[in-house]
Amino acid sequence: MSDRYAVIGNPVAHSRSPEIHAAFARETGDDIRYERVLAPADGFAQTLRAFREGGASGANVTVPFKLEAFALATECTMRASSGKSANTLIFDGNKIIGDNTDGVGLCRDIEQNLHQPLRGARILLVGAGGAARGVTAALLASQPESLVITNRTHSKATAFVEECGESRNFFAIGADGLSARQFDIVINATSASLTAHMPEVPAACFADNALAYEMMYGKGMTPFLTLAAGAGARTADGLGMLVEQAAEAFFVWRGVRPSTGPVIAQLQRSPT
Repeated sequence: MSDRYAVIGNPVAHSRSPEIHAAFARETGDDIRYERVLAPADGFAQTLRAFREGGASGANVTVPFKLEAFALATECTMRASSGKSANTLIFDGNKIIGDNTDGVGLCRDIEQNLHQPLRGARILLVGAGGAARGVTAALLASQPESLVITNRTHSKATAFVEECGESRNFFAIGADGLSARQFDIVINATSASLTAHMPEVPAACFADNALAYEMMYGKGMTPFLTLAAGAGARTADGLGMLVEQAAEAFFVWRGVRPSTGPVIAQLQRSPT
């Protein structure tokens, strides 16, 4: 019987994770079944329990359940604990092990696929929810000149910085203070693009040759990316991150690391 995995989220019908893991399985020869599971907004715990009790081996978790997934895990890796956010779960007997592969996926995509250095860069991270929390530790580990976090509710951003231990190069700034600064990399980690809304980012904050990175994927030129392109920034969505974090999750589950380049190219050729 095939080992069973899924991505659990709301919404989840758009997810390309089943395609990605099917490609990884073909490459590695692993026998797995990977599906999409829609959880009600207030029913993640019940959905996860039913999936796990159905004999599953693990799961990916997407918006808006990454913080809840962390809370439900019986033990967590340092990658999950650092942001109190889990996007990868391993089912091991009575244990639910929470991990987070988003940070690794984001950094690999930016540095290896998009050839944008993180070391020494001025980075702006927009959002303070589960997506932002899941990538902060990896971004800090890349040794940027600074990592600034901003959020529509400023107190949420400052609270997260305080949880992490405020340092010289990691701090929160309100939207009204962004115009006075410029950034080499601006990452939208909010869910605004799901509803075609614009996060509170001024055009003036994009430095020359900046990279604007939309963590959502498959939404085309979102308001955020349109603003960035108008300011002269290079733009990218999160498709590469999706594949890279999936490869890390596959490695966590299966012990083998699949190739990502061919899968990214395949998805770019067939956008839907």
